[in-house]
Amino acid sequence: MKVILKETINSLGIIGSELTVADGYARNYLFPQNKAVKATPKNRRMLEQVKTKFDLQIAKEKSFAEEMAKRLDGVVCKIVEKVSNEGKLYGSVIARDIVNALAVQDIQLEKRMILLAEPIKAIGTYQIPVRIYRDVEPQITVEITSE
Repeated sequence: MKVILKETINSLGIIGSELTVADGYARNYLFPQNKAVKATPKNRRMLEQVKTKFDLQIAKEKSFAEEMAKRLDGVVCKIVEKVSNEGKLYGSVIARDIVNALAVQDIQLEKRMILLAEPIKAIGTYQIPVRIYRDVEPQITVEITSE
């Protein structure tokens, strides 16, 4: 089903974009949440009239993301964990642990923003990318140390 997004959805697209999604996804999620409308000629004309509003919102979101990226640039996140004799962690460090450690430094992020390929299982220093907005991905430094 072709839909036009009324707001930016990270996994789907930016506001005002027309795309094809599964019928059930549109009916059960996008339409009830008022996140999209069906792509009809009438809705296209209506959205063309408010396109300047969309462009302004996109610019605002992008500028906020770039400001946040500057704030995150060079941030060092220190996490202290229990370690075995071989230098391996007893558990593992996941995105939630990084978000909690950043919250202590007054940096509020969501778990899904941390692009951690796999859980960290050894002590050391890691460069972890953070997706704030499409094409805005600063890297933070995560230091895992032993207790």
